[in-house]
Amino acid sequence: MRRRSIGRDWLGVSDGGAIEGADDPNNWCLAPRWDQDVSGFVIREATEADLVGIFEIYDREVLHGTATFDVEPKSAEQRVAWLREHGKARRRAIVAVPRAESTSVLGWASLSAWSDRCAYVRAAEDSVYVAADARGRGVGSALLAALIASARADGLAVLLARIVEGNPASLRLHESAGFRTIGVMHGVGEKFGRVLDVQLLELPLDGAPAPSARPVEGGR
Repeated sequence: MRRRSIGRDWLGVSDGGAIEGADDPNNWCLAPRWDQDVSGFVIREATEADLVGIFEIYDREVLHGTATFDVEPKSAEQRVAWLREHGKARRRAIVAVPRAESTSVLGWASLSAWSDRCAYVRAAEDSVYVAADARGRGVGSALLAALIASARADGLAVLLARIVEGNPASLRLHESAGFRTIGVMHGVGEKFGRVLDVQLLELPLDGAPAPSARPVEGGR
């Protein structure tokens, strides 16, 4: 049976295994361990060696999908700059990798600044991406759980998520983690000749009650 274990304010998800790094006081994210016959992956902090795998996943959406509104892949220099920006408190980047092959990225997640205005320092925006051939294995759920644990430990008060219309998997993932829709931004995006709505979701982390689920108006 899967269970959630809390230790040193970090959240680990285990199917009968121990939490990796539980005795390391410098480990910012206690990575879940999974039985190999269940999922066979672990979660750890992203490194420069992961950038190719991270952006193979991301660029698929840049070039062919609508999960991101980026339309051009990042250069090698921009990828390194992105990683440096996401290697500090409240700005994290993590990856899910197979236990047997730690250089193959199954999925990744990050926390980014919601705004560069200083008064928004309490808030961050999450991103979660999973490789097409790794979906349905709990990778996204494990990444989001680890990201939320990191946000709590870093003292963030609110996580926000923007989810484009037509992405029910991401919506279900976030709702299962406690996010609730707080509004719809109508017609704010345009990609591949389509005008797109974006749902805005939030997850309070500072003890404030989460907003009750609200009906979302369809269309524009």
